Amino acid sequence: MVGFEQWLGHHVDPRRLVHSEDDDDDDYDEKREFDPSVIPPFTLADIRAAIPKHCWEKNVWKSMSFVARDVAIVFGLAAGAAYLNTWFVWPLYWLAQGTMFWALFVLGHDCGHGSFSNDKNLNSLVGHLTHSSILVPYHGWRVSHRTHHQNHGHVEKDESWHPISESIYKDMDFWAKTGRLSFPWAMLAYPFYLWSRSPGKKGSHFDPKSDLFVPNEAKDVMTSTACWTAMLATLVGLTFIVGPMWMLKLYVVPYWVNVVWLDVVTYLHHHGYEKKVPWYRGMEWNYMRGGLSTIDRDYGWFNNIHHDIGTHVVHHLFPQIPHYHLIEATEAIKPVLGQYYRDPKKSGPIPLHLVEPLLTSLKEDHYVSDSGDIVFYQTDPEFSLATLQNISEGTPSL
Repeated sequence: MVGFEQWLGHHVDPRRLVHSEDDDDDDYDEKREFDPSVIPPFTLADIRAAIPKHCWEKNVWKSMSFVARDVAIVFGLAAGAAYLNTWFVWPLYWLAQGTMFWALFVLGHDCGHGSFSNDKNLNSLVGHLTHSSILVPYHGWRVSHRTHHQNHGHVEKDESWHPISESIYKDMDFWAKTGRLSFPWAMLAYPFYLWSRSPGKKGSHFDPKSDLFVPNEAKDVMTSTACWTAMLATLVGLTFIVGPMWMLKLYVVPYWVNVVWLDVVTYLHHHGYEKKVPWYRGMEWNYMRGGLSTIDRDYGWFNNIHHDIGTHVVHHLFPQIPHYHLIEATEAIKPVLGQYYRDPKKSGPIPLHLVEPLLTSLKEDHYVSDSGDIVFYQTDPEFSLATLQNISEGTPSL
């Protein structure tokens, strides 16, 4: 593997390096605005070395205790709502149960990374149980999410909420843009993404022949698709037993609350910071720089409920770290990262402060240039106006 210094010598103009704090160059303006796209003066190994050794240790009993906790809450909420069955209970139940479905997703997410335990079979079992229960094909998602982590921050190769290039954006019709870039529709995208991926990409998380997978992953994908199908069949059977209204109240509405949680959280991991984050191509991209473009978020009371998924930068760089060590690991790497770490805005009990950056990003972050190895989101000034006009008229014009 080419060393960091050798790589810099062949591919980087030294003038683009960040000045160190003890730089004595009189021409350097210490007050100039920090540029997050400038190559950092540290390496991935430097970041790794700052993390305490015990942060890498996985405790299977601790991991299983979170599964037991979340499953108990899910069944307890359902039983309580069904018993009370009053109009003012159901909205509270939907919000709480949808949040717990999202918590189950995060546990399955940890299984997919191998941070749940060192036992591959246990990870697969728990991953299938947690993800199938909320209609996610575990292995199909696991492989695509691995692709996301391996290519985070890369314009074309990233898999999750990556930017749309200008040429692809211009080829999208009005309703495709609305579904991708307008609130609330963009926050309901996940089930559709599982079937057809993002604009400009083809394939399905359910199809073993999809471009997402290599041939030796076909068996895993078919297994997860079979589990997903079994869960759907179970839900259909239960609908005939308890009736469609009960299924709607107990499962369908919480499922869509979970989808909103998933889309909002994953979107805000990569968008909506007060200063736009860089995206990379070609020789400018590497694993560390892509990971440093992710964003930590504070979700108040929900941090513990959804297993500190908002502590995202260190997770993206080192996804093998269990979620219960992410906060400590983050504190350990902050001195190394310096200004490359974006401190999250502190949340109250309910993370209402995230509404503004979410809506602002959807309004402004539409596409990136087709050219350039370091790019930032650009805005289509006509889209927001066209959205309002076409919704009122009921006809698309883009």
